[in-house]
Amino acid sequence: MSAQTIVITGANRGIGLAIARIYRDRGDRVVALCRHASDELRDSGAEVAEDVDVTSPEALQRAAEAVEEVDVLIANAGVLSSEPLSNVAEARDRIERQFYVNALGPLLTVHAFQDKLASGAKVALITSRMGSIADNSSGGSYGYRMSKAALNAVGRSLAIDLAPRAVAVGLLHPGYVRTDMTGGRGNVEPSEAAAMLVARIDELDAAKSGSFRHANGEELPW
Repeated sequence: MSAQTIVITGANRGIGLAIARIYRDRGDRVVALCRHASDELRDSGAEVAEDVDVTSPEALQRAAEAVEEVDVLIANAGVLSSEPLSNVAEARDRIERQFYVNALGPLLTVHAFQDKLASGAKVALITSRMGSIADNSSGGSYGYRMSKAALNAVGRSLAIDLAPRAVAVGLLHPGYVRTDMTGGRGNVEPSEAAAMLVARIDELDAAKSGSFRHANGEELPW
């Protein structure tokens, strides 16, 4: 496989950083977008673009202007907080922030890069099974659940809208990953989750476009 151009948001740590490392090890060009770069990201060999907030159309447009063509666009940036029903009113700002970053952010990212997507390119939206309505058996986490359900709706629409350009869209749940975002709790390390996610992106095609899948390949319920 010839070298590809990979663009990743939220690449300064955790899953995004691990994905960047995998693609760099394969010899691909990686353009890593983040608000603030980490030393680990700078050492990864990726091209780093800082001051890129995925809720800012202007920042995303500047980042898009720096690349000619994109083979894989990975919307990974996200935030997580937990709001029980008893605290929803007080947590309104946190809930809104999750919507802006987790749902609107990926949509704005694809919008900014849409004209740079090569024919046959792939878009991967890093979502969560917590966005599944059918899978919700524990309640709570209102902002995160709603934002990821909204992201899943975004992904389905993008799969339809980008199909005429032969661009496939995948909605991928990484698993319960031990990252700063989860407070170090989880079942898998970022490197393990990243390897599975990259495998799913590699196999993403028109037949799988718009589907909601676990990093292990399992199809998830909406």
